[in-house]
Amino acid sequence: MSAAVTAPPCHSRPSPLNPNSRATPSPSSNGKPNAVSTTRRHLANLDRLLVKSPPLPLPLPPQHRKLPVTEVPRDGEATPDDRSGHGGLLNALNLSTFLPFTRKAAVDEMSPRSLAYMQRLLTLSPRLSPKGSIAAEWRRYHGEGGWEGLLDPLDHNLRRELLRYGDFVQAAYTAFHSMPSAAEAASNDHHHTLVLPDRSYRPTRSLFASSSLSIPPWAQRRSAPNWLTQRTSFVGYVAVCDSEREVRRMGRRDIAIVLRGTATCPEWAENLRASLVPLTADDDASSAPKVAKGFLSLYKTPGDHVPSLSADIVDEVKRLMEVYKGEELSITIVGHSLGASLALLAADELSACLAADTDGTTDHRPPPPIAVVSFGGPKTGNRAFAERLQRERGVNVLRVVNAGDVVTRVPAPIASEGYVHTGGAELRLHNSDSPCLRPDAGPACCHDLEAYLHLLDGFAGSGRPFRHDASRSVARLLTYQRPNVKRAYVERARMLGFEPASPRTATATGAAADGQYGYLASPT
Repeated sequence: MSAAVTAPPCHSRPSPLNPNSRATPSPSSNGKPNAVSTTRRHLANLDRLLVKSPPLPLPLPPQHRKLPVTEVPRDGEATPDDRSGHGGLLNALNLSTFLPFTRKAAVDEMSPRSLAYMQRLLTLSPRLSPKGSIAAEWRRYHGEGGWEGLLDPLDHNLRRELLRYGDFVQAAYTAFHSMPSAAEAASNDHHHTLVLPDRSYRPTRSLFASSSLSIPPWAQRRSAPNWLTQRTSFVGYVAVCDSEREVRRMGRRDIAIVLRGTATCPEWAENLRASLVPLTADDDASSAPKVAKGFLSLYKTPGDHVPSLSADIVDEVKRLMEVYKGEELSITIVGHSLGASLALLAADELSACLAADTDGTTDHRPPPPIAVVSFGGPKTGNRAFAERLQRERGVNVLRVVNAGDVVTRVPAPIASEGYVHTGGAELRLHNSDSPCLRPDAGPACCHDLEAYLHLLDGFAGSGRPFRHDASRSVARLLTYQRPNVKRAYVERARMLGFEPASPRTATATGAAADGQYGYLASPT
């Protein structure tokens, strides 16, 4: 029988994967917690959270491991993979080390409550909608003023908004992998089967991107699925906030345009077409706004049975503005990797179209403000394009960047081409800040969207430790980035009966790694 545990107050409940804010770290020479104390506190906090039993009890593993107390290894330090319970890292994970009131004379067992709650933590359940009201300052949270004063330290309401938009992109990856055939998706009203992590939003239209290229027959493998070489693919969706309660909380009705990253061979091929071309054929001056040829192709090319991505986005946004005419509206375009570049193209076109539609009308209300939230986006165009988007179009751009992500640094700066990042605000994250990720995590991890969201959830500010109350599930990190997750967390999850699914299985059930890793072999 497990020892009784008294639940702490709700407002001080610690994080499942991060140290308790009331715990005092062991100081090092520079006044900061050292690696051993940090790891010990993070692991200990797993059980401190396990004071609330789940609604449905989960079965225990058939056998409890009895783990004597040993020293916890330093973060990132290699240790033998000893699963026998006789020495090694698993012994160091004994909860009695950190919870004296549950310690027994010789050995200890994990309680059913601990195991059950940890299993809940390791689920892929969607995050809840942000709770704090931002109605009074919604324009500031939407980018007016360049998010000044909100990024460093990171405002907790802005963090929740960004996490929600990031989860929307994860839903786009999931939707693509659940029905990758463009013809199948179009014929079945794909957005009707799209499940968003925040039910306050309702998807209204599926979006498709078409390449002007096609894969020659000699390059196609018979064993490859058809969707891998199709010219047109589901790339995202348009959604609108459909909850009046959420509209009141946010201070306006938000229209979200969500775009995933590279997933198919034609999209990869378009990424390689990095020469800068004018946005319109009529403007060929050297000082004209120019963007990458491949990105513009995916944005402007119509498919065999669907309109171009450009036409679909403009048409749907105008339709929704007519439906909600007279209301306070905002437009948020969010994308990861390739989707981040497509988001900038959409913002440039939408801002021009909506401004033109309001000129000369009796309604003197300005068009809705447009913001772009970019995760791991490459450089998209030249300086003229970046300046026009920010100064003339008035688009607010927030670039969320992992310092180790090579995709954010391509195409390489070439004098003759003149690629630059679009101006705006930048939120820079670092893998080294995470208590879960290895300090030597590879490029795939640095570009992975789930790794981005994990880092974002824990980011408090420059030079500050990972947030003590960060609570995002690590299930996807373990599934796709297991080699890059510190051994202590991998072993703890295994001990609790959580075995990450294979990438292929998880892709079919909702995660989407293929498109997130694809850029590593291309300029974007």
